[in-house]
Amino acid sequence: MESLVAANAQFGFDLFKELKKTKDGNIFFSPLGISTAIGMLFLVKQGTTASQLQKVFHSEKDTELSRIKTEEQEIEKREEIHYQLQKLLTEISKPTNDYELKIANRLFGEKTYLFLQKYLDYVKKYYHASLEPVDFLNAAEESRKKINSWVESQTNEKIKNLFPEGSLSSSTKLVLIDAVYFKGQWDREFKKENTKEEEFWLDKSTSKTVQMMAQRHSFSFLSLEDLQAKIVGIPYKNNDLSMFVLLPNDIDGLDKIIEEVSPENLIEWTSPGHMKDRNVDLRLPRMLVEESYELDPVLEAMGLRDAFSRLDTDHSGMSASSDLQAQKFLHRSFVEVTEEGTEATAATGVGFIVSLSLGWEQVHCNHPFLFLIRHNDSNSILFFGRFSSP
Repeated sequence: MESLVAANAQFGFDLFKELKKTKDGNIFFSPLGISTAIGMLFLVKQGTTASQLQKVFHSEKDTELSRIKTEEQEIEKREEIHYQLQKLLTEISKPTNDYELKIANRLFGEKTYLFLQKYLDYVKKYYHASLEPVDFLNAAEESRKKINSWVESQTNEKIKNLFPEGSLSSSTKLVLIDAVYFKGQWDREFKKENTKEEEFWLDKSTSKTVQMMAQRHSFSFLSLEDLQAKIVGIPYKNNDLSMFVLLPNDIDGLDKIIEEVSPENLIEWTSPGHMKDRNVDLRLPRMLVEESYELDPVLEAMGLRDAFSRLDTDHSGMSASSDLQAQKFLHRSFVEVTEEGTEATAATGVGFIVSLSLGWEQVHCNHPFLFLIRHNDSNSILFFGRFSSP
């Protein structure tokens, strides 16, 4: 499972860099949620797109050996990806009273369309997703509302209108949904009386007023001298999950860090062996971020060209018909960070159409930073984001 965790971290970082090219301000998404949706999309996919899937998950190295793999080896490799995802989803979804963490998958299929039982069995086996028949043909709008309502119910009503009006039609045959929801209390809450208005600097000349939370306590901490940055780990109740904040020392230092940091760095730096308990004077803004992405062009740029190409409509692994084509790949996300804790959720939908006391480290998050929410036992990044615009 370690290889998948590393691959998912790499995928999330690659996706972040691609989103950053066209997105100013805040970015927030669930790498695991998007990976899961992609996994369901290409569960029984063969040929070029299957190879692209392996490249996205960094399970295929460009070597002579990989180019001469037999068909049986390719199938075995793809199934290993899905098996590892299944193990990861099972590990993360273990019931607990310490926080809410829910990962829900579902297929909504046109009731008159024939889907292969093998595909439905595989989706059920690996992703715990069942098929719910709907009437896209005669009642596309009602079906859209039904799907959006299911997404709302799985995300504590935080993700609304995942599929906007007019996005589904009578030609829609299948909608594939993955929803991730997390709500957790800090292991040590921020006292509300310590929250004050402060300036958050978007750059060296522009600022906005924010509600800045504050506490002085022992946290996992690492100073990155070469990068001129620092990382602090803020645990949730019982330490099962943590938020990690990567803060540049300089107001304008984040872009340089993003260019130099790798997912391997992040995994290594945030491991218990690298971070040490330090007395930290921590100031963190209350955050409320809602984002929406249409990921088709982003995933195409990352290498999944054929998945959304009209020239490649071979989803025959899903249906006996060969006219099923991915039409939209949508992702909506929400995160709220308060004195009590964090609430974060993301839903992915794919539609088919035919001055401090000595000894205290200062982590003053009053300028752009990266943050991630990690499931500590599996080392999996559930959510990843950039906060740069209150």
